[in-house]
Amino acid sequence: MGRRELRVRRESWPIAGTFRIARGAKTVAEVVVAEIHEGTHVGRGECAPYARYGQSVDGTVEAIEALGADVAAGLNRSALQDRLPASAARNALDCALWDLDAKVAERRAWELEGLAAPGVLTTAFTLGIDSLEALGAAARTQAHRPLLKIKLAGDGDDVARVRAVRDGAPAARIVVDANESWTEATFSELAQELAALGVLLIEQPLPEGRDACLSSVPHPVPLCADESCHGLTALPELVGRYDVINIKLDRTGGLTEALRVRAEARRLGLGVMVGCIVGTSLAMAPALLVAAGADFVDLDGPLLLARDRDPGLRYDGSEVHPPDAALWG
Repeated sequence: MGRRELRVRRESWPIAGTFRIARGAKTVAEVVVAEIHEGTHVGRGECAPYARYGQSVDGTVEAIEALGADVAAGLNRSALQDRLPASAARNALDCALWDLDAKVAERRAWELEGLAAPGVLTTAFTLGIDSLEALGAAARTQAHRPLLKIKLAGDGDDVARVRAVRDGAPAARIVVDANESWTEATFSELAQELAALGVLLIEQPLPEGRDACLSSVPHPVPLCADESCHGLTALPELVGRYDVINIKLDRTGGLTEALRVRAEARRLGLGVMVGCIVGTSLAMAPALLVAAGADFVDLDGPLLLARDRDPGLRYDGSEVHPPDAALWG
């Protein structure tokens, strides 16, 4: 192994319009890219620091840069798991190490660990919170997509939002994401109505830490843990409360841990969604290795941007193809 050099940079990628969820709205995706240089090879990883978890771009850059000497000394993926907590920072560095290892070995990343080669997957396309008229119009525009995800707000208009999308895209499968905005009473009131509208899955209806009640109430629509799903240690208490977990690499702290979470979730009988925070194809590419065989795939981040990096992932409508080696892995 040659001398390795770590480089870190922040990037801003404009979103196509405004992307709004229950916690707020944004027009730009702020991401951090870690690069590890070894001779002519460069391994890259991208993360999106998320204020919901106490993360910032500045703090993430500092956390990655602090490991520059370790990377130069040969830090590997296994050792990294103990050097940083599960976080966006660890995700960027972990994915950069995967990418570098693949390039140095002149093999694809999945071959390094004997994983199945990723195939073409169908991703959800997300509709952010908007007026009912705008949601209906967006649904008609996106009606060709097989799976739509609707962001909800817990403000009394959520059923109307779903109905507007159902009317605009009658053939689409629908999942919804409340982003912790409901109460137990809201859940009891809305779940049956959403079931009648054909909703397949409800993501994170209640706030993390206040969702234990879900184990004792009926689930007319299967429930997916998002903000409540952090890693291996969190999984046992999710059984019974939720039917599915949403694995996001920024939350597991990288691809290495995400693969372990997927295996343990399956062992516990939980379904799997693989999701993302809005970012470029560089962030989505490693997640495709986890998404193979998932029950739901939500890796539409680049589709929500005004532009993606080049080269990026190939999207044919809602079908996303495996990454070329020039992008990642």
